[in-house]
Amino acid sequence: MKKFFSIMILCISIFTWAQQTELPFIGYRAFDIMKGYSGTGTPHYYLDLKNNGDVHFGYVQVNQASGEETTEEINVGKYAPNKVMKVVFKKYEETFFVKFDKEKIYLTDEKGNVKNLEGCCSSTESIKKETCTCESEFFK
Repeated sequence: MKKFFSIMILCISIFTWAQQTELPFIGYRAFDIMKGYSGTGTPHYYLDLKNNGDVHFGYVQVNQASGEETTEEINVGKYAPNKVMKVVFKKYEETFFVKFDKEKIYLTDEKGNVKNLEGCCSSTESIKKETCTCESEFFK
């Protein structure tokens, strides 16, 4: 009986370890896809990838006039490589689709095609381009 429990614990440990190695990272990462709209009062978006594979998206927004802080965080499911995740923030009735890897996050359509929009250009890029790829590096 002891051998059986020992084998079960070993199998669960191996499975848990194997599941963790598939994740691109664990923890909190901030991002800024819509560079053209950043500024005072703009929400600061982040994702938090838990060690069990759960992906949480959230934002923090501070009203510059009143100093009031608005936050929201939601669980959008389990991580899978190239998986398109639907993020629905209820407070501001905002919905968008994203996918991410170890280094970057991408704003996509429902099928996973990365968007090219004017709002994704930084101020220096907008001088030369009309649209830019909607992607962002992660910030710790």
